[in-house]
Amino acid sequence: MSQPSLFPDSDLQAVVTRSLHEHWKLFLAEGIIVTLLGFAAIIVPPLAGLFAAVFIGWLLLFAGSVGLYFTFRAQQAPGFWWSLLSALAAVLAGAILLLNPLEGLITLTYVLVAFFVLDGGLMILLAIEHRRRYSGRWEWVLLNGVVDLVLAAIIIAGLPGTLAWALGLLLGIDLVFGGGSLIAMALDARSRPAE
Repeated sequence: MSQPSLFPDSDLQAVVTRSLHEHWKLFLAEGIIVTLLGFAAIIVPPLAGLFAAVFIGWLLLFAGSVGLYFTFRAQQAPGFWWSLLSALAAVLAGAILLLNPLEGLITLTYVLVAFFVLDGGLMILLAIEHRRRYSGRWEWVLLNGVVDLVLAAIIIAGLPGTLAWALGLLLGIDLVFGGGSLIAMALDARSRPAE
């Protein structure tokens, strides 16, 4: 048995439509920035892939270092050893990525495949939900999900040759489509009256 909704569907749709209409400029700005970053990654895919590997390496190293600091500050807290091991794992993973970004690029390419499969499925489900209730231009979100699944298939089909360029190029393509879907939804929200 389903629970009654806090808001009737028509009220919820009105709230979402009004919120999208009021904040369409933010969605548009995000879409433009994401699209531009996508084009930059498409232009130089190997560089974008290496940059991603190095950037993630620094993030892990920083996160692990912060984790170590706070873990040692709270030595008496429950789970000290688990926290310590988690922070050390982040430091180690970050150091490995920074010391050998090419091998990190290979690993990240496999992670990217998993991301595209998961994100593609979730975007398709999101599009179906938007189609049923909330906003126009849901087709763009659906297209984004389908593109993610196609990109995953392209990487898998071209292994191992795709490892050199796939991360940067396909991440760029995904960013362009993701940014495009945000732009389309923002423009649609702008043109709809706030109910």
